[in-house]
Amino acid sequence: MPAQPPHAPHGPLPTGGRVRPMTRWGTPVMHRPQQRVTAYDAQLRELVADMVATMYAADGVGLAACQIGVDLAVFVFDCPDATGAHTVGVVCNPELTLPEVRERRLDEDEEGCLSFPGAFIACARPDTATVTGTGLNGEPVTFTGDGLLARCLQHETDHTHGVVFGDRLPTKARKKLQKQHDKLAEDYPADWPA
Repeated sequence: MPAQPPHAPHGPLPTGGRVRPMTRWGTPVMHRPQQRVTAYDAQLRELVADMVATMYAADGVGLAACQIGVDLAVFVFDCPDATGAHTVGVVCNPELTLPEVRERRLDEDEEGCLSFPGAFIACARPDTATVTGTGLNGEPVTFTGDGLLARCLQHETDHTHGVVFGDRLPTKARKKLQKQHDKLAEDYPADWPA
């Protein structure tokens, strides 16, 4: 049976991009708030197409511009929700909305990051999330998800604010993540996944 086409409420992801090397944790661009997108032009389209190509080459479900070394608040994603249905999208200048404390349930699932490849560890996050922002043409976009999609929307929005998920971990868990990453480092050379 063929896979169900992804849900693309604001249009498909751009294609034709080139795969770029992944920027790693520790690089300054990964740890500072990103510049807002102000120009919705051919240069943005080219960047986003490269981000999509890089995300797929790395077998990721989301990718922020800083992860290919570009200081711009934009991310792309192709991610399943709790039912397994995939949603795809592009979000510039994302703003995250999470459930109020009374309605918030935490999901303790494993999380990883393409900029810290090979390492995964449990990271508690709210089990639903909504992101608003603008699309490739500057139009308003909104995405809401649960399951892995909720985690992805939070993780990628964090990147645009200069936060990596390791910043959300206690010291002991961060050390365990670092050991995992170091053990697999030779599998991910500097130009990976290009």
